[in-house]
Amino acid sequence: MKVRLSDIVAPIVDDLKLFQQEFENALRSEVRLVNTMVRYVLHRRGKHIRPILTILSARLCGQANMNSLKAATLVEILHIATLVHDDVVDESDLRRNWPSLRRVFNNKKAVLMGDYFLAKSLSNMIGLRNFKALEVLSDTAERLSSGEILQMEKALLGGMTEEVYYRMVQDKTASLFGTACELGAITASDDAAKWELLRQYGENLGIAFQIKDDLFDLVGDTASVGKPVAFDVKKNIRTLPLIYALKQLEPSDRRQYLRMLKSRARRGKMVELRNAIEEGGGIEYAEERIQHFSEAAITALAAFPESEYKAALINVVHFNTQRSS
Repeated sequence: MKVRLSDIVAPIVDDLKLFQQEFENALRSEVRLVNTMVRYVLHRRGKHIRPILTILSARLCGQANMNSLKAATLVEILHIATLVHDDVVDESDLRRNWPSLRRVFNNKKAVLMGDYFLAKSLSNMIGLRNFKALEVLSDTAERLSSGEILQMEKALLGGMTEEVYYRMVQDKTASLFGTACELGAITASDDAAKWELLRQYGENLGIAFQIKDDLFDLVGDTASVGKPVAFDVKKNIRTLPLIYALKQLEPSDRRQYLRMLKSRARRGKMVELRNAIEEGGGIEYAEERIQHFSEAAITALAAFPESEYKAALINVVHFNTQRSS
């Protein structure tokens, strides 16, 4: 059965309305240009998956409260900060089928705006007044940067194995998913066992989410994905489908295979690019790993009693496997 986002958020519609107010209030500035750029970024807002996870996790553990909404807000602001900075680093002109902030306002303003979002997330962290939450968030902020730098290092120097790939993905993507869920639990419960289970759920979901995104880069199209495709191949970034396909080749054949893939990516021959990686088993293997981490995420919720919030968290996993963008 097709899972819709509207079905997932049905149990927390009122919470999301309060979150939206808190989110918009948190980003207001006395500087007109800042407000202009904030409105631009939010004009093409995303699905708010991470704040949804925070609120659902809080509800699963007790009651979503003002701290839960603050946590959801800072997680989303931190996510936006990483996207703005990523677009500058990647020289990306598109984000969600819309000209990126750097494309419209230039790189310098985009970097400063990313810093503004980061500063706003930090001020919201202090507002939580919870030492454990601050510890989790500071660790996550470090992991987000480390994951991105590790990816850049491997693109330049090589050596991206499947093991390194998972470590990179756990840091640059899954850590924020895990934190979103853990913070929801921390704001609603004193039970550390619940915090850990929800962190595990979020991190496994985050890995599955990133592998899905990596597949889109190879098999998607710009219109549906909302940003340029085949970017990773062009920039010598080896994601899981390519890592697996390369592993099936003799060392002497790998260099020629990579040259062929990059040539097809540069010329926009996406069908041929997909077919080449599919023949090496890369697409199928990535889909198998998405299923593996999805099942691990659901397993982490087994200790919680059945509820509409648990069902919604399970549906987020299914939503990820089914999504087309």
